Amino acid sequence: MADIDPSKLQLFQFILFTKLEGAFTSALVHLGDRLGLYRAMANTTVPMTTTQLAHLTQLNERWVREWAYNQAAAKLISTESAPSDPPTVEDDRFFLTPEQAVVLASEDHPAFGVGMFHNLPQTLQMLDELTESFRTGIGHNYDSRGMQGTIGMERNFEPWTNANLLSAVLPNLDDVVKVLDRGANVADIGCGAGGALLLMGKAFSKSKFTGYEISKYALARAAEKLERSKLANVSFADPREKPMPADNSIDLITTFDCIHDMTHPLQMMQAIRSAITENGTWLLVDIKAHDAFTMNATKNPMAALLYGVSVMVCLSSSMSVSDGAGLGTLGLSANTAEQMAKSAGFTRFRKLDVDHAVNAFYEIRP
Repeated sequence: MADIDPSKLQLFQFILFTKLEGAFTSALVHLGDRLGLYRAMANTTVPMTTTQLAHLTQLNERWVREWAYNQAAAKLISTESAPSDPPTVEDDRFFLTPEQAVVLASEDHPAFGVGMFHNLPQTLQMLDELTESFRTGIGHNYDSRGMQGTIGMERNFEPWTNANLLSAVLPNLDDVVKVLDRGANVADIGCGAGGALLLMGKAFSKSKFTGYEISKYALARAAEKLERSKLANVSFADPREKPMPADNSIDLITTFDCIHDMTHPLQMMQAIRSAITENGTWLLVDIKAHDAFTMNATKNPMAALLYGVSVMVCLSSSMSVSDGAGLGTLGLSANTAEQMAKSAGFTRFRKLDVDHAVNAFYEIRP
């Protein structure tokens, strides 16, 4: 064995255990959301002791205290101290800054980030199954995480979409808003729980919107939301039962963060080309990615997270059949997307000027 440098050994041990810290802290973020601790803190105007926070949330103080210590040590919540002699647990008071509050507790704010932690238990339960996936090559689709997996995706994506789709994304597409105002045929592929489609359906009453989704849990959520909305111009379908038309009759097709998850993305692009009108528009929204690992690792500070999400979720979905393409979370770079789209019969590809921390937006036309 080569000589070991003690300082390098210590540094590497520190790096490793910071990853473990992140895993445990993530679990406590999930609990903070699930138990309403963040919402309780966001709804108060003064810092609280853990006794006060436990009373407000009707939880056990000792458990709340340890949770708060973790979250404050991880710099996810803020603290102030008025030390007594001798020190007591009442010395420390905890609060959320305005920035922490919108990320941790404001589900209607585009920066809300805790939705990603919603289905953490279901995702981690997949570890045993994923060890077998490494041997067989076969992953697991989104429904393997049950209804909570669907709700987690919904809570993760809808805050930003609700705040920006109508105002910042659709106006960037050439003439699309005018077409929708006049009355258009629209399809959202991989529509999930239908949030984007319902938003557009309400905004453009003369247009007809159809959402296509293969997740039974997502379709169930979409049906519930559609019933509450009372919209008559929106519908949802499982494409295995009601296929998307192949007669070039759809004016606008949208795909939000789903192409890289698909088992056969090129075939889907070919189906989109068969469905879209000759003057139609395909809005492709997918994860920002570079063409090679080195570029992703050096230019994307979230690369490790995204590759991890890929193994646990996206790659697993895209390889859930024996001949799955296996793009993975960072597998659809702009160059790859353009090459695939042109292979499917599209001729025009344009990156949109839309500011998003994770996603890239493309306008693709025949």
